Amino acid sequence: MAYAEKRGSGKRPWRARYKKPDGTKGSEPGFRTKVAAEDWGEDQEAEIRAGTWIDPDLMRVHFGVFARKFMAERQKRGRTNGTRWDRLDAYILPKWEHTPLIGMTWFDVDSWQMLLPCEDVTRGHCVSLMSTILTAAVDARHLKVNPLYGRRRTAAVVSTPTIVKPRRSDEDGAHSPEDVLRVADRMGPAKGLNVITTAFTGINWGEGQGLHRDACLRTRRQRWGSGWFECPTLRVVQEVAEYEERGPAGEKLGTVLRLEPTKNEWRERDLDLPPFLERMWRYHLADWPYEWVLSTESGKWWRRSNWGKQIRPAADGRSAREKRQGVSARKKWEPIAPGMTMRSLRHLHDSLQAQIGVKAPLEFEQAGHKRPGIKGVYQHPTPEMRQERLDGLEEIFWGAMRNLGWTTLWGRVDLVKHTENHDRLPSDSQLIYMEDRSRTRDRHQSRSEAV
Repeated sequence: MAYAEKRGSGKRPWRARYKKPDGTKGSEPGFRTKVAAEDWGEDQEAEIRAGTWIDPDLMRVHFGVFARKFMAERQKRGRTNGTRWDRLDAYILPKWEHTPLIGMTWFDVDSWQMLLPCEDVTRGHCVSLMSTILTAAVDARHLKVNPLYGRRRTAAVVSTPTIVKPRRSDEDGAHSPEDVLRVADRMGPAKGLNVITTAFTGINWGEGQGLHRDACLRTRRQRWGSGWFECPTLRVVQEVAEYEERGPAGEKLGTVLRLEPTKNEWRERDLDLPPFLERMWRYHLADWPYEWVLSTESGKWWRRSNWGKQIRPAADGRSAREKRQGVSARKKWEPIAPGMTMRSLRHLHDSLQAQIGVKAPLEFEQAGHKRPGIKGVYQHPTPEMRQERLDGLEEIFWGAMRNLGWTTLWGRVDLVKHTENHDRLPSDSQLIYMEDRSRTRDRHQSRSEAV
Protein backbone atom coordinates (compact mmCIF):
# COMPACT_ATOMS: atom_id res chain seq x y z
CA MET A 1 0.00 0.00 0.00
CA ALA A 2 1.47 3.37 -0.97
CA TYR A 3 1.89 6.00 1.72
CA ALA A 4 3.43 9.44 2.26
CA GLU A 5 6.30 10.63 4.41
CA LYS A 6 7.05 14.18 5.47
CA ARG A 7 10.70 15.24 5.01
CA GLY A 8 11.60 18.69 6.27
CA SER A 9 9.46 21.81 6.26
CA GLY A 10 9.95 23.35 2.80
CA LYS A 11 7.32 24.13 0.17
CA ARG A 12 7.35 20.48 -1.03
CA PRO A 13 7.98 18.44 2.10
CA TRP A 14 6.14 15.25 1.20
CA ARG A 15 7.45 12.22 -0.61
CA ALA A 16 5.62 9.16 -1.91
CA ARG A 17 6.61 5.64 -0.91
CA TYR A 18 5.47 2.60 -2.86
CA LYS A 19 6.41 -1.03 -3.47
CA LYS A 20 8.41 -1.80 -6.63
CA PRO A 21 7.99 -5.01 -8.66
CA ASP A 22 11.10 -6.52 -7.05
CA GLY A 23 9.74 -5.91 -3.55
CA THR A 24 11.98 -2.95 -2.71
CA LYS A 25 10.62 0.43 -1.65
CA GLY A 26 10.39 3.17 -4.24
CA SER A 27 10.56 6.84 -3.33
CA GLU A 28 9.57 10.04 -5.12
CA PRO A 29 10.03 13.42 -3.37
CA GLY A 30 8.68 16.87 -4.17
CA PHE A 31 4.95 16.90 -3.30
CA ARG A 32 3.19 19.82 -1.62
CA THR A 33 0.60 17.74 0.25
CA LYS A 34 0.27 14.30 1.79
CA VAL A 35 -2.71 13.47 -0.43
CA ALA A 36 -0.81 14.29 -3.61
CA ALA A 37 2.07 12.04 -2.54
CA GLU A 38 -0.29 9.16 -1.67
CA ASP A 39 -2.19 9.48 -4.95
CA TRP A 40 1.02 9.40 -6.96
CA GLY A 41 2.26 6.32 -5.10
CA GLU A 42 -1.05 4.52 -5.62
CA ASP A 43 -0.88 5.29 -9.34
CA GLN A 44 2.54 3.64 -9.49
CA GLU A 45 1.32 0.50 -7.76
CA ALA A 46 -1.70 0.36 -10.07
CA GLU A 47 0.57 0.49 -13.13
CA ILE A 48 2.81 -2.18 -11.58
CA ARG A 49 -0.19 -4.48 -11.16
CA ALA A 50 -1.25 -3.75 -14.77
CA GLY A 51 2.27 -4.43 -16.10
CA THR A 52 2.62 -0.94 -17.62
CA TRP A 53 4.86 0.67 -15.00
CA ILE A 54 8.07 2.45 -16.05
CA ASP A 55 10.68 3.22 -13.39
CA PRO A 56 10.82 7.03 -12.97
CA ASP A 57 14.58 6.80 -12.42
CA LEU A 58 15.01 5.30 -15.90
CA MET A 59 12.84 8.03 -17.42
CA ARG A 60 15.27 10.59 -16.03
CA VAL A 61 18.33 8.97 -17.66
CA HIS A 62 20.04 11.55 -19.90
CA PHE A 63 19.62 11.15 -23.64
CA GLY A 64 23.40 11.09 -24.13
CA VAL A 65 23.81 8.20 -21.69
CA PHE A 66 21.14 6.11 -23.38
CA ALA A 67 22.35 7.07 -26.89
CA ARG A 68 25.82 5.68 -26.08
CA LYS A 69 24.25 2.50 -24.70
CA PHE A 70 22.19 2.20 -27.88
CA MET A 71 25.22 2.68 -30.15
CA ALA A 72 27.26 0.11 -28.21
CA GLU A 73 24.55 -2.57 -28.24
CA ARG A 74 22.90 -1.98 -31.63
CA GLN A 75 25.87 -2.22 -33.97
CA LYS A 76 25.28 -1.74 -37.70
CA ARG A 77 27.58 -2.05 -40.71
CA GLY A 78 30.80 -0.09 -40.16
CA ARG A 79 29.97 2.73 -42.56
CA THR A 80 26.44 3.12 -41.14
CA ASN A 81 27.77 3.07 -37.60
CA GLY A 82 30.33 5.76 -38.42
CA THR A 83 27.71 7.97 -40.07
CA ARG A 84 25.47 7.69 -37.00
CA TRP A 85 28.32 8.75 -34.72
CA ASP A 86 29.07 11.69 -37.01
CA ARG A 87 25.47 12.89 -36.67
CA LEU A 88 25.55 12.45 -32.90
CA ASP A 89 28.86 14.24 -32.41
CA ALA A 90 28.24 17.12 -34.82
CA TYR A 91 24.58 17.95 -34.21
CA ILE A 92 22.61 15.87 -31.72
CA LEU A 93 24.66 15.47 -28.53
CA PRO A 94 25.79 19.13 -28.26
CA LYS A 95 22.10 20.00 -27.79
CA TRP A 96 20.49 16.95 -26.19
CA GLU A 97 23.21 15.06 -24.31
CA HIS A 98 22.11 16.16 -20.83
CA THR A 99 18.36 16.24 -21.47
CA PRO A 100 16.38 13.56 -19.53
CA LEU A 101 14.55 11.14 -21.80
CA ILE A 102 11.22 12.13 -20.25
CA GLY A 103 12.02 15.79 -20.91
CA MET A 104 12.21 15.46 -24.70
CA THR A 105 9.22 16.79 -26.66
CA TRP A 106 8.39 16.96 -30.35
CA PHE A 107 7.94 20.73 -30.19
CA ASP A 108 11.49 21.27 -28.88
CA VAL A 109 13.08 18.78 -31.32
CA ASP A 110 11.20 20.18 -34.31
CA SER A 111 12.16 23.76 -33.42
CA TRP A 112 15.80 22.71 -33.02
CA GLN A 113 16.06 20.86 -36.34
CA MET A 114 14.73 23.85 -38.28
CA LEU A 115 17.80 25.87 -37.28
CA LEU A 116 20.50 23.24 -37.84
CA PRO A 117 23.32 24.64 -40.05
CA CYS A 118 23.25 21.80 -42.58
CA GLU A 119 21.36 20.47 -45.58
CA ASP A 120 17.72 19.57 -45.06
CA VAL A 121 18.39 15.90 -45.78
CA THR A 122 20.91 15.88 -42.91
CA ARG A 123 18.32 17.46 -40.60
CA GLY A 124 15.97 14.64 -41.50
CA HIS A 125 18.63 12.02 -40.79
CA CYS A 126 19.33 13.58 -37.37
CA VAL A 127 15.67 13.53 -36.35
CA SER A 128 15.28 10.00 -37.71
CA LEU A 129 18.25 8.79 -35.67
CA MET A 130 16.89 10.45 -32.52
CA SER A 131 13.53 8.79 -33.11
CA THR A 132 15.21 5.41 -33.53
CA ILE A 133 17.04 5.87 -30.23
CA LEU A 134 13.87 6.93 -28.40
CA THR A 135 11.99 3.92 -29.81
CA ALA A 136 14.76 1.77 -28.37
CA ALA A 137 14.23 3.59 -25.05
CA VAL A 138 10.57 2.56 -25.18
CA ASP A 139 11.60 -1.04 -25.89
CA ALA A 140 14.06 -0.90 -22.98
CA ARG A 141 11.26 0.39 -20.71
CA HIS A 142 12.84 3.78 -20.17
CA LEU A 143 9.85 5.58 -21.73
CA LYS A 144 6.17 4.86 -22.27
CA VAL A 145 6.02 6.46 -25.72
CA ASN A 146 8.39 7.91 -28.32
CA PRO A 147 7.39 11.59 -28.70
CA LEU A 148 9.01 11.76 -32.17
CA TYR A 149 7.35 8.74 -33.72
CA GLY A 150 5.34 9.41 -36.88
CA ARG A 151 5.74 13.19 -36.76
CA ARG A 152 6.38 15.32 -39.85
CA ARG A 153 9.14 17.88 -39.63
CA THR A 154 8.38 21.55 -40.11
CA ALA A 155 10.20 22.99 -43.11
CA ALA A 156 12.91 25.52 -42.30
CA VAL A 157 12.13 29.17 -42.93
CA VAL A 158 13.10 30.11 -46.48
CA SER A 159 15.39 33.12 -46.67
CA THR A 160 17.16 34.85 -49.54
CA PRO A 161 20.69 33.43 -49.74
CA THR A 162 23.56 35.90 -49.71
CA ILE A 163 25.66 33.57 -51.88
CA VAL A 164 24.22 31.60 -54.77
CA LYS A 165 25.70 28.12 -54.70
CA PRO A 166 26.35 26.38 -58.02
CA ARG A 167 24.22 23.31 -58.58
CA ARG A 168 25.97 20.00 -58.40
CA SER A 169 26.36 18.21 -61.69
CA ASP A 170 24.72 15.04 -60.38
CA GLU A 171 21.65 17.12 -59.58
CA ASP A 172 21.58 18.52 -63.11
CA GLY A 173 21.98 15.10 -64.70
CA ALA A 174 24.49 16.87 -66.92
CA HIS A 175 26.90 14.04 -67.72
CA SER A 176 26.75 12.45 -71.14
CA PRO A 177 28.29 9.20 -72.43
CA GLU A 178 30.78 11.35 -74.37
CA ASP A 179 31.83 13.00 -71.09
CA VAL A 180 32.37 9.58 -69.55
CA LEU A 181 34.59 8.39 -72.39
CA ARG A 182 36.66 11.58 -72.50
CA VAL A 183 37.28 11.52 -68.73
CA ALA A 184 38.08 7.79 -68.83
CA ASP A 185 40.52 8.33 -71.70
CA ARG A 186 42.37 10.95 -69.65
CA MET A 187 42.60 8.70 -66.60
CA GLY A 188 44.17 5.78 -68.43
CA PRO A 189 43.03 2.20 -68.96
CA ALA A 190 42.74 0.79 -65.42
CA LYS A 191 41.24 3.86 -63.74
CA GLY A 192 39.23 4.73 -66.82
CA LEU A 193 37.65 1.28 -66.81
CA ASN A 194 36.39 2.02 -63.29
CA VAL A 195 34.66 5.16 -64.59
CA ILE A 196 33.12 3.44 -67.63
CA THR A 197 31.97 0.41 -65.61
CA THR A 198 30.20 2.64 -63.10
CA ALA A 199 28.43 4.60 -65.83
CA PHE A 200 27.27 1.54 -67.77
CA THR A 201 26.46 -0.90 -64.92
CA GLY A 202 25.49 1.29 -61.95
CA ILE A 203 27.94 -0.39 -59.57
CA ASN A 204 28.59 1.89 -56.60
CA TRP A 205 31.95 2.94 -55.19
CA GLY A 206 32.25 0.40 -52.37
CA GLU A 207 30.97 -2.44 -54.55
CA GLY A 208 33.55 -1.65 -57.21
CA GLN A 209 36.36 -1.65 -54.65
CA GLY A 210 35.16 -5.00 -53.31
CA LEU A 211 35.06 -6.59 -56.78
CA HIS A 212 37.31 -9.66 -56.68
CA ARG A 213 38.80 -11.34 -59.74
CA ASP A 214 36.71 -14.46 -59.08
CA ALA A 215 33.51 -12.38 -59.38
CA CYS A 216 34.36 -11.05 -62.84
CA LEU A 217 33.10 -12.30 -66.21
CA ARG A 218 30.89 -14.99 -64.80
CA THR A 219 28.11 -16.23 -67.10
CA ARG A 220 24.39 -15.72 -66.70
CA ARG A 221 22.49 -18.56 -68.39
CA GLN A 222 18.72 -18.58 -68.82
CA ARG A 223 16.30 -20.51 -70.98
CA TRP A 224 15.36 -18.52 -74.08
CA GLY A 225 12.92 -20.04 -76.54
CA SER A 226 14.28 -23.42 -77.57
CA GLY A 227 17.79 -22.54 -76.47
CA TRP A 228 19.66 -20.48 -73.92
CA PHE A 229 20.44 -16.83 -73.29
CA GLU A 230 23.97 -16.17 -72.05
CA CYS A 231 25.81 -13.00 -71.14
CA PRO A 232 28.89 -12.15 -69.05
CA THR A 233 28.37 -10.59 -65.62
CA LEU A 234 30.13 -8.99 -62.68
CA ARG A 235 28.90 -10.50 -59.42
CA VAL A 236 28.41 -8.06 -56.54
CA VAL A 237 28.43 -9.82 -53.15
CA GLN A 238 30.43 -7.46 -50.94
CA GLU A 239 31.75 -3.91 -50.73
CA VAL A 240 34.63 -2.00 -49.20
CA ALA A 241 33.59 0.54 -46.56
CA GLU A 242 35.76 3.47 -45.47
CA TYR A 243 34.81 4.93 -42.11
CA GLU A 244 36.00 6.23 -38.76
CA GLU A 245 36.14 3.25 -36.43
CA ARG A 246 34.61 3.90 -33.00
CA GLY A 247 35.01 2.30 -29.60
CA PRO A 248 32.09 1.30 -27.32
CA ALA A 249 31.77 4.85 -25.95
CA GLY A 250 32.17 6.48 -29.35
CA GLU A 251 35.88 7.23 -29.07
CA LYS A 252 37.64 7.58 -32.43
CA LEU A 253 40.05 4.77 -33.30
CA GLY A 254 41.13 5.87 -36.78
CA THR A 255 39.93 5.50 -40.35
CA VAL A 256 39.74 1.96 -41.71
CA LEU A 257 38.98 0.22 -45.01
CA ARG A 258 37.07 -3.02 -44.52
CA LEU A 259 35.12 -5.56 -46.51
CA GLU A 260 31.45 -5.70 -45.56
CA PRO A 261 28.33 -7.43 -46.86
CA THR A 262 26.26 -5.44 -49.32
CA LYS A 263 23.89 -2.85 -47.86
CA ASN A 264 20.86 -5.10 -48.31
CA GLU A 265 19.75 -8.23 -50.14
CA TRP A 266 18.85 -6.31 -53.34
CA ARG A 267 22.40 -4.95 -53.67
CA GLU A 268 23.70 -8.52 -54.03
CA ARG A 269 23.29 -9.05 -57.75
CA ASP A 270 24.86 -9.95 -61.11
CA LEU A 271 25.51 -6.99 -63.41
CA ASP A 272 25.00 -7.80 -67.10
CA LEU A 273 27.80 -6.53 -69.36
CA PRO A 274 27.21 -5.31 -72.92
CA PRO A 275 29.71 -6.65 -75.49
CA PHE A 276 31.99 -3.57 -75.54
CA LEU A 277 32.38 -3.69 -71.76
CA GLU A 278 32.94 -7.43 -71.73
CA ARG A 279 35.82 -6.94 -74.13
CA MET A 280 37.37 -4.19 -72.00
CA TRP A 281 37.16 -6.43 -68.95
CA ARG A 282 38.77 -9.37 -70.73
CA TYR A 283 41.79 -7.26 -71.65
CA HIS A 284 41.91 -5.78 -68.17
CA LEU A 285 41.88 -9.17 -66.40
CA ALA A 286 44.52 -10.51 -68.78
CA ASP A 287 46.82 -7.65 -67.83
CA TRP A 288 45.94 -6.77 -64.22
CA PRO A 289 48.10 -8.72 -61.74
CA TYR A 290 46.04 -8.21 -58.57
CA GLU A 291 43.04 -9.90 -56.95
CA TRP A 292 41.12 -6.65 -56.41
CA VAL A 293 40.44 -5.68 -59.98
CA LEU A 294 39.56 -1.98 -59.54
CA SER A 295 42.31 -1.27 -57.03
CA THR A 296 45.29 1.06 -57.01
CA GLU A 297 48.40 0.36 -59.05
CA SER A 298 49.80 -1.51 -56.04
CA GLY A 299 46.72 -3.70 -55.64
CA LYS A 300 45.30 -1.94 -52.56
CA TRP A 301 41.84 -0.44 -52.16
CA TRP A 302 41.45 3.20 -53.07
CA ARG A 303 40.73 5.71 -50.34
CA ARG A 304 38.06 8.16 -51.45
CA SER A 305 40.37 11.14 -51.00
CA ASN A 306 43.08 9.55 -53.15
CA TRP A 307 40.58 8.64 -55.84
CA GLY A 308 39.40 12.24 -55.80
CA LYS A 309 42.92 13.30 -56.73
CA GLN A 310 42.60 11.13 -59.84
CA ILE A 311 39.13 12.02 -61.09
CA ARG A 312 39.01 15.71 -60.14
CA PRO A 313 41.66 16.99 -62.58
CA ALA A 314 40.43 14.60 -65.29
CA ALA A 315 36.87 15.93 -65.02
CA ASP A 316 37.40 19.51 -63.80
CA GLY A 317 40.58 20.33 -65.72
CA ARG A 318 43.98 21.45 -64.51
CA SER A 319 46.57 24.09 -65.22
CA ALA A 320 49.81 23.48 -67.09
CA ARG A 321 53.04 22.94 -65.15
CA GLU A 322 56.59 23.42 -66.34
CA LYS A 323 59.26 20.90 -65.56
CA ARG A 324 61.50 21.74 -62.63
CA GLN A 325 63.73 19.87 -60.23
CA GLY A 326 61.78 17.06 -58.61
CA VAL A 327 58.59 17.84 -60.53
CA SER A 328 57.65 16.58 -63.97
CA ALA A 329 56.00 18.77 -66.59
CA ARG A 330 52.34 18.38 -67.41
CA LYS A 331 50.08 19.82 -70.05
CA LYS A 332 46.95 21.81 -69.41
CA TRP A 333 43.61 20.00 -69.33
CA GLU A 334 40.42 21.83 -70.18
CA PRO A 335 37.33 20.97 -68.10
CA ILE A 336 35.21 18.11 -69.44
CA ALA A 337 32.56 17.36 -66.80
CA PRO A 338 33.08 19.56 -63.72
CA GLY A 339 31.80 17.94 -60.56
CA MET A 340 31.70 14.40 -61.94
CA THR A 341 31.78 11.80 -59.15
CA MET A 342 31.30 8.07 -58.98
CA ARG A 343 27.89 8.76 -57.48
CA SER A 344 26.87 10.99 -60.39
CA LEU A 345 28.03 8.26 -62.78
CA ARG A 346 25.72 5.83 -61.01
CA HIS A 347 22.93 8.38 -61.50
CA LEU A 348 23.84 8.51 -65.20
CA HIS A 349 23.45 4.76 -65.47
CA ASP A 350 19.94 4.91 -64.07
CA SER A 351 19.12 7.74 -66.49
CA LEU A 352 20.45 5.71 -69.43
CA GLN A 353 18.26 2.78 -68.42
CA ALA A 354 15.24 5.08 -68.52
CA GLN A 355 16.37 6.51 -71.87
CA ILE A 356 16.45 3.13 -73.59
CA GLY A 357 13.24 1.96 -71.93
CA VAL A 358 14.60 -0.77 -69.68
CA LYS A 359 11.65 -2.63 -68.17
CA ALA A 360 11.02 -2.00 -64.47
CA PRO A 361 11.88 -5.50 -63.15
CA LEU A 362 15.31 -5.36 -64.79
CA GLU A 363 15.85 -1.66 -64.09
CA PHE A 364 15.48 -2.14 -60.34
CA GLU A 365 17.51 -5.36 -60.33
CA GLN A 366 20.52 -3.91 -62.12
CA ALA A 367 20.53 -0.75 -59.98
CA GLY A 368 20.37 -2.84 -56.80
CA HIS A 369 17.09 -1.24 -55.66
CA LYS A 370 14.03 -2.85 -54.10
CA ARG A 371 11.02 -2.39 -56.34
CA PRO A 372 8.08 -1.17 -54.25
CA GLY A 373 4.60 -2.61 -54.41
CA ILE A 374 3.15 -5.97 -55.39
CA LYS A 375 4.76 -5.78 -58.86
CA GLY A 376 8.12 -6.17 -57.14
CA VAL A 377 6.92 -9.62 -56.06
CA TYR A 378 5.20 -10.77 -59.25
CA GLN A 379 7.42 -9.45 -62.07
CA HIS A 380 10.89 -10.76 -62.93
CA PRO A 381 13.43 -9.97 -65.69
CA THR A 382 13.22 -12.12 -68.81
CA PRO A 383 15.98 -12.88 -71.34
CA GLU A 384 14.23 -10.58 -73.86
CA MET A 385 14.42 -7.72 -71.37
CA ARG A 386 18.09 -8.39 -70.75
CA GLN A 387 18.93 -8.54 -74.46
CA GLU A 388 17.06 -5.31 -75.12
CA ARG A 389 18.98 -3.54 -72.34
CA LEU A 390 22.36 -4.81 -73.56
CA ASP A 391 21.60 -3.75 -77.14
CA GLY A 392 20.56 -0.29 -75.91
CA LEU A 393 23.73 0.26 -73.87
CA GLU A 394 25.86 -1.03 -76.74
CA GLU A 395 24.24 1.48 -79.10
CA ILE A 396 24.77 4.34 -76.62
CA PHE A 397 28.46 3.49 -76.32
CA TRP A 398 29.07 3.28 -80.05
CA GLY A 399 27.01 6.40 -80.65
CA ALA A 400 29.27 8.27 -78.24
CA MET A 401 32.35 6.86 -79.98
CA ARG A 402 31.04 8.05 -83.34
CA ASN A 403 30.27 11.51 -81.96
CA LEU A 404 33.83 11.76 -80.67
CA GLY A 405 35.29 10.42 -83.90
CA TRP A 406 37.06 7.64 -82.00
CA THR A 407 37.70 4.04 -82.96
CA THR A 408 39.85 3.15 -79.97
CA LEU A 409 40.21 4.01 -76.29
CA TRP A 410 43.67 4.77 -74.94
CA GLY A 411 45.04 3.83 -78.36
CA ARG A 412 45.80 0.32 -77.15
CA VAL A 413 44.54 -2.66 -75.20
CA ASP A 414 47.56 -2.92 -72.90
CA LEU A 415 46.14 -1.71 -69.57
CA VAL A 416 49.24 -1.04 -67.45
CA LYS A 417 52.80 -0.03 -68.12
CA HIS A 418 54.98 -3.10 -68.14
CA THR A 419 58.10 -3.50 -66.05
CA GLU A 420 60.99 -5.88 -66.51
CA ASN A 421 59.31 -8.35 -64.15
CA HIS A 422 55.89 -8.21 -65.81
CA ASP A 423 55.36 -10.33 -68.92
CA ARG A 424 53.69 -8.77 -71.90
CA LEU A 425 50.24 -9.81 -73.03
CA PRO A 426 49.93 -12.59 -75.62
CA SER A 427 50.44 -11.37 -79.14
CA ASP A 428 46.79 -12.03 -80.08
CA SER A 429 45.80 -9.40 -77.52
CA GLN A 430 47.74 -6.68 -79.28
CA LEU A 431 44.78 -5.77 -81.48
CA ILE A 432 43.21 -2.37 -81.83
CA TYR A 433 40.75 -2.10 -78.93
CA MET A 434 37.61 -1.30 -80.88
CA GLU A 435 38.55 -2.76 -84.23
CA ASP A 436 35.25 -3.49 -85.99
CA ARG A 437 31.80 -2.96 -84.57
CA SER A 438 30.19 -5.46 -86.91
CA ARG A 439 32.37 -8.28 -85.59
CA THR A 440 31.48 -7.37 -82.02
CA ARG A 441 27.75 -7.31 -82.82
CA ASP A 442 27.93 -10.63 -84.69
CA ARG A 443 29.72 -12.25 -81.78
CA HIS A 444 27.13 -10.88 -79.38
CA GLN A 445 24.17 -12.14 -81.46
CA SER A 446 25.64 -15.60 -81.92
CA ARG A 447 25.76 -15.98 -78.16
CA SER A 448 22.00 -15.50 -78.00
CA GLU A 449 21.05 -17.99 -80.71
CA ALA A 450 19.35 -21.25 -79.86
CA VAL A 451 21.66 -24.15 -79.21
